[in-house]
Amino acid sequence: MGMFTIIDRYIARQFLTTFLFSLASFAALFILINLVENLDRFMDRNISVGRIIIYYLSGLPDTLLLTSPLSVLLASLFVTGKLSMQSELPALKSAGMSLSRLMKPFLLVTMTITGVNMINSCFIAPSMYDWSKGFEKRYLKKKKMNDEGALHIRESKNRILTLGQIGADRKSASVVSLEEFDGSKLLTRIDADSLRIISRKNRWIFYNTRKRTFSNGFETLVTRPGADTLKLSLAKNTFTMIDADPDEMNIVQHYEFLMQKKHSGLPGLEKAEVKLNTKFALPLSSMIIVMIGVPLSTRKKRSGLALEASTSLLVGLFYLGMLKTIGSLGYDGLINPVLAAWLPNMLFLIAGSILYRSANH
Repeated sequence: MGMFTIIDRYIARQFLTTFLFSLASFAALFILINLVENLDRFMDRNISVGRIIIYYLSGLPDTLLLTSPLSVLLASLFVTGKLSMQSELPALKSAGMSLSRLMKPFLLVTMTITGVNMINSCFIAPSMYDWSKGFEKRYLKKKKMNDEGALHIRESKNRILTLGQIGADRKSASVVSLEEFDGSKLLTRIDADSLRIISRKNRWIFYNTRKRTFSNGFETLVTRPGADTLKLSLAKNTFTMIDADPDEMNIVQHYEFLMQKKHSGLPGLEKAEVKLNTKFALPLSSMIIVMIGVPLSTRKKRSGLALEASTSLLVGLFYLGMLKTIGSLGYDGLINPVLAAWLPNMLFLIAGSILYRSANH
């Protein structure tokens, strides 16, 4: 691509400056909207100003991560539009500069932005989770108890473990049932007052069991008071994983959590996998967004700040909405979790390629 020339440095400086200003503006806008929405709750709960400031500062890494694609798009539209309005872009084209050559400084700066966002997504934002999202759970939302209602765990391919209530020590449970199926046909059901795991031996102890066997339309009941040891395929830390949230884990912890969850039998595996892939997909979106912004702006004869801001907001919010919507489909297992995380990037990459080809011609 040649040397980094004076014009490259000029465009890169303009692009980076505009990006930083846009990033700060969008972040301030998001914070202001959130503050207005929650101000009455802050006052009702008598939350101190200092705690509120810490809440918003700790949530800044996550906010910057979400607003980076919008800021990249606005900066690329504004800088390219400014070059066009000042007749610099036509002069560069007359001098033989192609669209791919014009995009060099934009791509190099965006690569740096992507690298910073990748570190933020994988390490910084998760480390701030307890201060930001934890604050929301404690003060802004109704507390949800994991022991409300029965918890159903697919213990193996044909067995379902149902727990009425998880113990506070996360090593025991009460009101337990274990059902074994052959297709949709129920073969056996074991009910127990409680169970406990012996971690060192990885044994599951059921107390006061009642085993029902269903065969040829008849039911056989066998009652066994006291303790009964059963073999389960669950991981020994299954119960401790119930409260775990992938958002508060760095990328290494998240990957280990995903591997453990695959062997735990707990629901929510798809959601954890979507979130893991999103930690990579969201930072990389800036590289794709800039491939839309520059070609789109070179096609317009005139542009202004209001139009650029409106376009970036429209496209950026559409991307974030798509990321949220398709991610939810992945959470529910309606589409492949990996595809759910990467599909918005893939669609925008196709759109960017089409814009690039049309603008290049």
